[in-house]
Amino acid sequence: MPKTELPPIYVMRSGDSLVGEMEADREWIRQQPHDQRIKVALSTGRSLSKLRFYWSFLGKVVKATQCAPSTETLHDVVKLHTGFVTPVMVKGFTVAVPKSISFSSMTEREFNTFLESAIEWIAATYGITPETAFGEEAA
Repeated sequence: MPKTELPPIYVMRSGDSLVGEMEADREWIRQQPHDQRIKVALSTGRSLSKLRFYWSFLGKVVKATQCAPSTETLHDVVKLHTGFVTPVMVKGFTVAVPKSISFSSMTEREFNTFLESAIEWIAATYGITPETAFGEEAA
């Protein structure tokens, strides 16, 4: 019988306890038998504001330079040039396939490293930094 994957629940730390973040999370916890042992895999959430910043920055670079037809295309180019790829063999040739930066694909620390590399590569390639793209907002 195939294993059914349950959606994650999110919790917030309250003293020494973890409390469901939303009512649905707390309800799932209440439905578990009293004194039942529950395995928890800890990870902290990714910063949505950093992800928004990254996409906004790419948009400003595309608008200022016309370097790519879309932010998504520039995103793939950035991943290729920063080495954020998976090498795949195709008919005897190694092809670089851009990796995903989705929340489930990387940790916050990995995203921070990627973001720093992306900003450095864009600055070196197009001469645009967050400071020049956003003005005083980025400082």
